Amino acid sequence: MATTIVFVHAGAAFRADFFLRACFVGFTGRTLSTVKTLRSKYVLPMSSPAIEDGAVLLEGNKIMGVGRWADLKTPDAIDLGESILMPGLINAHCHLDYTCLRGTILPPESFASWILRINDIKRTLTDDDYLASVQQGLEESLRAGTTTILNIESFPEILLNLKRPTPRVWWFLELLDIRSRFGTEELVVGALSLLDQPADWLGGPGLSPHAPFTTSLALYRLAAECASLRQVPVMTHLAETQEEFDLFVHGRGPLHDFLAKLGRDMTDLDGQSPVARLFQPGVLPKGAILTHMNVLTESDWDLLAARVDDFSVVHCPRCHSYFGRPEFPIHRFLESGINLCLGTDSLASNWSLDLFAEMRHLREIHPSLPSESVLHMVTRAAAKAIGQEGLLGEIAPGAHADLIALPMSGPMENLHAAAIEITAPPHWVMVNGVDVG
Repeated sequence: MATTIVFVHAGAAFRADFFLRACFVGFTGRTLSTVKTLRSKYVLPMSSPAIEDGAVLLEGNKIMGVGRWADLKTPDAIDLGESILMPGLINAHCHLDYTCLRGTILPPESFASWILRINDIKRTLTDDDYLASVQQGLEESLRAGTTTILNIESFPEILLNLKRPTPRVWWFLELLDIRSRFGTEELVVGALSLLDQPADWLGGPGLSPHAPFTTSLALYRLAAECASLRQVPVMTHLAETQEEFDLFVHGRGPLHDFLAKLGRDMTDLDGQSPVARLFQPGVLPKGAILTHMNVLTESDWDLLAARVDDFSVVHCPRCHSYFGRPEFPIHRFLESGINLCLGTDSLASNWSLDLFAEMRHLREIHPSLPSESVLHMVTRAAAKAIGQEGLLGEIAPGAHADLIALPMSGPMENLHAAAIEITAPPHWVMVNGVDVG
């Protein structure tokens, strides 16, 4: 007899078994069944120097070689013309559930007021609204050249009716217990039931303890144990706002007052920073993805320096500007050697899911950043964060055939800078060896 395990999110229960049938499905489509070559005016592999009049050799859904067209041409080649052929981009932090909230929330006076506003709107939305939102977000991301998405999924039950996504998606199941009627073990047991199934679709599952102010240390530890045993990634929001810092360090502020009204138990506020809180033994697994990391003390930087290889950090440039936050210490992160990626966050605090727009905005704020470093954040760095080094984010033998072609005209002196500054969307996209437009 099959056992049905109930997974709980924000006090709402759903049956894990029907979500499994929805999520763990194979992508079907027209794949390349023979060896073929893609030719482009320029190839930008990311893991090796750019190539003029370049070519990429494919077999099925894998890249077999990259080099000059003269060396790799085949009779049935696909000529992409005056293009920059490069790896598909990787959005390292996104909330597809909230694509439908674009333009609905003006920049708030406080983070707590933004949470209050988004919660008010969410109460008016149905499962069908969220389903349409996820589908719209997937399509918008793909049009903008994003072929892999690390998505925080707050309502996984809706995915039963989702069309099979074309991009690779890691669905990070959001875990909160601030007001849950269920215990921490029940929450993680429900998540475990999802992870037991074979992941025969593009991407996979993950876990996302939401943030220190909404998720208990007990739940963080159980999620870390689960993730380590099952070899799935973990992502969390951390050190996002001064309000979060004031909550934990000083026991005051708008976020403190908001959570107190919700009935959050405040006895755990011991003066530690949010980073110090989560850097206790057993709370975060090695490889955890830390989103935001905006408000750090010197002691926090010391903690990071001691574990520089243990974590990846995600910065969301336009979300950062939307909230009017102080300048992100991007140069310090890069100099420290921490793996740094970019994400869009949600359209409740952004205007699009376009990573090229994120890169251009980042360059406007930090004009001294090398273009190659910025592109690295949405390709190889993001691939490393999700444990896909050598498979995603680069054009190299053995990597997945996830590719995009950017339209161009005229000579290119700096391909990395040119790729970022091209505002027209990719005119050709391939995911897993399938030409999707």
